[in-house]
Amino acid sequence: MKKFNIKKGDTVFVNAGNDKGKTGKVLEILRDKDRVVVEGVNMVSKHTKPNPQQPQGGIVKKEAPIHISNVNLMDAAGKPTKVAHKRVDGKLVRIAKTNGEEIK
Repeated sequence: MKKFNIKKGDTVFVNAGNDKGKTGKVLEILRDKDRVVVEGVNMVSKHTKPNPQQPQGGIVKKEAPIHISNVNLMDAAGKPTKVAHKRVDGKLVRIAKTNGEEIK
């Protein structure tokens, strides 16, 4: 299994693509495709047929995955950062390279 520095629930900054400059929360990680789904980023329109949940059918807006290389993790100060790893009390923790603080 691939290891990524970004986890579900992290706040990330989009640094490339049509949504460059936006920030959002990671909703899902697709490890096999190296992609992440970010809240409010890369919105697409999906046409749906009528079904029990939506009797009318119609057009639904939803987030599409973007490549993980196009996002950076945000530190506690709200700046995009790269990630370092450090052992603290026998556990491996993520450290923000911008300020050296631990990422929760």
